[in-house]
Amino acid sequence: MKILAWLIAAVGLVATFLYLREGLTGAGPMPWLNGFIAGPICAVTVVPMLFRVSKALENSGFGGKIPAAYRGAPIGMGTVVSLSRTGLSVNDQPQLLITLDVDTQDGRSFRAVAKQMVDLTDMPAVQPGSLLPVRYLPGNDKVVLATDAPPAELQQVLDQIRLAKGLVTPRQLQIAQQGQETRAVVLSMAPTGEIRGDRAVVSLGMRVSRPDGSSFDLVQEKTLSPEMVAHAQPGAVVRVRYLAHDESEVVVLVPAQS
Repeated sequence: MKILAWLIAAVGLVATFLYLREGLTGAGPMPWLNGFIAGPICAVTVVPMLFRVSKALENSGFGGKIPAAYRGAPIGMGTVVSLSRTGLSVNDQPQLLITLDVDTQDGRSFRAVAKQMVDLTDMPAVQPGSLLPVRYLPGNDKVVLATDAPPAELQQVLDQIRLAKGLVTPRQLQIAQQGQETRAVVLSMAPTGEIRGDRAVVSLGMRVSRPDGSSFDLVQEKTLSPEMVAHAQPGAVVRVRYLAHDESEVVVLVPAQS
């Protein structure tokens, strides 16, 4: 888009020069009404509009690109609070103004906004309550979605945030990072009545599969986010990790959206 804007700007400048030359030297009663009048009109209307659209696209992550100022910036996890359309749409992709509560890896939280081009097929993943990775600049309330970060990095960021907020213990984090991954069937889930932050503490009964095909049962108290509660109902299959030499504790893996 920016290249197109510069090309049209160059054409507009050439046409403006020709328009001025014809207006100053042309014969006839109305020399200024010549065929090059489109040059200055284009220069003062179309070109500024193209540059504004180009800048908006760059700052909105169009095409999965991260604005230069945010490349390599710290990653946090943002919970969507609200969203609205800005009115800009490109190739049927609307630009959304997304308000998020962002948690950082050092345990801080702040309210931020992101302007993002979102494909219509991805709209269900950008709804209030959704967890989205974002890149942020310290002291700035504007963020961009971290569409460039690999899933492994996002999972690590999410684990560090949960540790900083006291939602997991250092041992649970060790299990999440070093334990072997398998699947477990949720046998029961009962609320304890306790709330930590905005998360419910539940008693979760699971049947965990071992790599050799056998299984073991375990009941543990878990702190679950609202969206995880919906995915951990009895009968659901969840991803877990545990240490092969110690089956006394498992960690339910919370996926980080990318």
